[in-house]
Amino acid sequence: MNALSAAMTEGTAAGTQPLRILTFLHSFEPGGVERVALRLHEAWRAQGLDARLVLGRTAGAMKREWPDLNKGGLGYEILGSEWIPSAAWETLWMILHLPRAIRRIRPDVLFCAGNSYTIVAVAMRLLLGKACPPVVAKISNDLTRMDLPAPARPFYRLWLRIQGRMLHRLVGMAPPMRAEIGTLMRVEDARIAVIDDPSLAEADIRRLAAAREAAKAVPRGPGRRFLAIGRLAAQKNFGLLIDAFARMAGPDDQLAIIGEGSARRALEAQIAKAGLAGKVRLPGHVSPLDAELAAADSLVLSSEYEGVPAVVAEALAAGLPVVSTRCSVSMDDMLGGGQFGLLVPVGDAAALAQAMDDIAKLKFDETAARDQSRRFTVEIASHGYRTLMEDLARA
Repeated sequence: MNALSAAMTEGTAAGTQPLRILTFLHSFEPGGVERVALRLHEAWRAQGLDARLVLGRTAGAMKREWPDLNKGGLGYEILGSEWIPSAAWETLWMILHLPRAIRRIRPDVLFCAGNSYTIVAVAMRLLLGKACPPVVAKISNDLTRMDLPAPARPFYRLWLRIQGRMLHRLVGMAPPMRAEIGTLMRVEDARIAVIDDPSLAEADIRRLAAAREAAKAVPRGPGRRFLAIGRLAAQKNFGLLIDAFARMAGPDDQLAIIGEGSARRALEAQIAKAGLAGKVRLPGHVSPLDAELAAADSLVLSSEYEGVPAVVAEALAAGLPVVSTRCSVSMDDMLGGGQFGLLVPVGDAAALAQAMDDIAKLKFDETAARDQSRRFTVEIASHGYRTLMEDLARA
């Protein structure tokens, strides 16, 4: 973070007030959207911007990843009272309490960290009218959402168009997302930006590379080690992954699914029924992931839909090839057109099993993979967002 700390905004250098950014999050519960938002917030503060963070509550395992918090760290505040349980209705809680914080803080820009927060951003436009600051919204998930039931899709498409009308700037997390945003949200190109998702810092890449090299020096038993990371939720479709693993696994192969969520019991039952109790692990939320990434042979994504998955960038930084469903319009771009992994259709267990069996045959270059991962660093993205927000605030 030394380079970030040394970088100050032009406005600060000129003696004017630095850009004031307000980021709103529900909590410190683990999630790729929230982790990226916290990384950006931390980087903006280090650059001298007046970055403010408000949360609905302080619960969540990621709180351990930022131990200093108010001691020169994140500098966050809580909306409303922590004594009132709000987890079950966190979006409504945010909509009720955020307007007061916006009026008091008077930010130049609101940062909407991902798709799950756009309903809050749209509500702020409606509730505050012209008093609402301009909104920069990061599009954090695939917009086509073919997993939705057919009757729901017209309503979902309408909701995308409403967002396109109400939000000032839309940010795609990889170049292929620009056309998707423009078409489905009906947004003119001038209001769309592309900033690669900041899943990593340069220090993370160095650390993951070192962990990988250290793991190579440790003798290991036979068998392949497959790794999956994500919330145990329907979106990730880990049931499909367990099915695929059961089809192709050799006697010494192992699968670890890192994460926690509501699907745990169903997955545990599936593992037991398939006779995989000694071969598939569900260790829960693990942080940091260095040891798991270093010990694996490949990362596997079985998701129904994604945006630009942070775990893919982390895997590339660790020198791991990737097997994935075509869960995002950006996946082929992330994997270098097949240079760093294999892609299969969404929901196809047989194709996923075959790709898992074939991934060891891929001509994989760890150095090139790490170079690819450097696209997705907070050092690059934080400055890209800052420039976008400063231009928007001036306009």
